[in-house]
Amino acid sequence: MNITPHLNFNGQARQALAFYQSVLGGQSTLVTYRDLGQVQNPAQAEQIVWGQVESENGLRIMAFDVAPGMPWEPGQNAFFVSLRGDTAAEISALWSRLSEGASIVQALAPSQWSPLYGMLKDRFGVVWVLDVKMPYPAA
Repeated sequence: MNITPHLNFNGQARQALAFYQSVLGGQSTLVTYRDLGQVQNPAQAEQIVWGQVESENGLRIMAFDVAPGMPWEPGQNAFFVSLRGDTAAEISALWSRLSEGASIVQALAPSQWSPLYGMLKDRFGVVWVLDVKMPYPAA
């Protein structure tokens, strides 16, 4: 299990991940809204719905371009904490504990990209994204 900073952008995720890869090295993975069939606006099709840079030493950073209609302001709603586990049981147990007193943003359920995915804002205002790790090809 690992915890990863998940940075939120408004159209700059691809450029940010390229920059972080140039700094950190390692492999980059980019998944667009088009790749997942989630295009709500044609201008958004090539924006990043999920991206990651992972260095050889295990340092990892994730990023995405917020969906249309989702609030975004530089410095506000600028990141999530991504909690990624190997099994659904592991993620379900953590979800159960983290969700006490939380606001559910997206219920924990199967998704197009993971056997189990959910998002919540905990009682302290921190947004957590929990999912089961899936293999993705490097970009």
